[in-house]
Amino acid sequence: MGVGNTHSMFKKFSSGYYLGVLYVEPGDEERAALNEHDHEAVNRQLYTDGDGVERVDAPLVMKIDGSHFPVRGDEGVPAGILTVPEPLADDGLPERREVFLARPEHAGQLLKYGGWRVPDGS
Repeated sequence: MGVGNTHSMFKKFSSGYYLGVLYVEPGDEERAALNEHDHEAVNRQLYTDGDGVERVDAPLVMKIDGSHFPVRGDEGVPAGILTVPEPLADDGLPERREVFLARPEHAGQLLKYGGWRVPDGS
């Protein structure tokens, strides 16, 4: 599922979300992570508008089983895989799962409401 395919797996679902399917597995880190190149491709495709200099390393905001969480890029994660920290993992992992990706206009607010510290965007 390399870089060219991960971002295309997310399709518009609603006014607030894209929907995709990723292989989700428990990770060793405290934060969720996606392959660094996949993360950048999704950021570029869905979180930027192509106007001026824009960040492509901002956390993506995903939702699984009702929980919103930031997802960072990590070169150690294989392409097409989303790793989640233990508190977000359940007994059914690893497996392919539907994953909601918050649209950029809602992402920061969802993180703030969820108690995550949001970068200032500078």
